[in-house]
Amino acid sequence: MSSDNEKQEEISDINFNTDSSLDEQKPKHESDDTNNLDAFFIDDVTSDDRLWAALGYPIPFIALIAILMDDKNERPFIRYHAVQAIVFSVVLWTAILLLGIVTLGIGTMCSPILWLISLWPAYDAYQGNYTELPVITNFIKNRGWVP
Repeated sequence: MSSDNEKQEEISDINFNTDSSLDEQKPKHESDDTNNLDAFFIDDVTSDDRLWAALGYPIPFIALIAILMDDKNERPFIRYHAVQAIVFSVVLWTAILLLGIVTLGIGTMCSPILWLISLWPAYDAYQGNYTELPVITNFIKNRGWVP
């Protein structure tokens, strides 16, 4: 009988060891919602990252500089927002140009008002969020430009 008890203890030890080894293999940033980028990169976002990301929307040259700088381009938060800010700026200025052509130049007077739209994703990026712009985010993800 003692051998049966010893075997049961060995089996329970083996089960315990397997369970603990599985826990060690789980990634640190495991999340129930795999589409939530905020939960995945939350520890990597610094105040410098948030500033670079926020300034890229109203001033697209800063987003371009962030893409060209190796140390900034390696940061996922900055890369995500810089690529999105560049595409957003291209779309915004194309819309302003088309509005100006269709209205024979009168619509271009609305360009400062339309530029104010870029302050919303800038504010959201400064808060540390991965802003998802309706068509633009899907476009850059499908192209493989951002994770």
